Amino acid sequence: MHFFSYIYEVCIKLAKHPKATWFLCINSFIESIFWPIPPDVMLCPMCLAMPNRAWKYAFLTVITSVCGAFCGYYLGYFIYDPWIADLIDWFHYREAMNTVRLWFTNEYGILMIFIGAFTPIPYKVIAITAGLMAAESVANTGTAGLLGIAYFILVSFVGRGMRFYLEAALIHWGGQKMEHVIRRYVDRLGWACVILIALYVAYKIVF
Repeated sequence: MHFFSYIYEVCIKLAKHPKATWFLCINSFIESIFWPIPPDVMLCPMCLAMPNRAWKYAFLTVITSVCGAFCGYYLGYFIYDPWIADLIDWFHYREAMNTVRLWFTNEYGILMIFIGAFTPIPYKVIAITAGLMAAESVANTGTAGLLGIAYFILVSFVGRGMRFYLEAALIHWGGQKMEHVIRRYVDRLGWACVILIALYVAYKIVF
C-alpha cells in the first residue's frame, strides 16, 4: 500500500544526485517526443530538495520541454508516415491522437495546444498531431494557419511556463510544510489517481 511513498523517496534521492539537473533536462526533452514519464516527476522532488533553485529548475524544464515539443512537431510534419505512425501504435497513443485530432478540428483548435501544455495530457501527442495536421493543411490549402510552428512554440511556452512555474512556486513558498503534506498524503493521492484512470478506462470501454 506504500508503493507511491517508495517511488517518492526514490525521486527525492535522485533529485539530490550531482547529475540531477541533467536527468531533469533530458527527461523533459524526450517526454515531449516519445517518453512516457512527465517532467513533474523530477521537477517537484528537485524543488523540494533544493527550494532555492526552484525557479532555475522550472526555467530549465520549460526550455527543454518546448525544445522537445519543437522536435516532436517536425517529426509529425515531415516523417509521420510510416516511422512515427508505427511508434504511435507501439506506445499505444493511437486513440489519444485521434481524440486530439478531433479536438483540434471541432472544438478547441489552437487552444488544444495550451490545454496539452498546461495539463497532464501527454504533450508528445499534441506536438506530433499538430505537426501532422499542419503538414496536411499546407498540402491542402498552402498554409498551416494557426497550427504553424510560430503559434505552436508561443502557446507551448505559455502553457508549459504556467504549469512548471506554478509547481515550482507552490513548492518554493510551501517549503517544508509542503514536503510534509506530500509525504503524508502521497499514497492516498497516488491511489486516487489510479482509481480515476481505471474508472475513465472502464467508461471508455463501456460507452
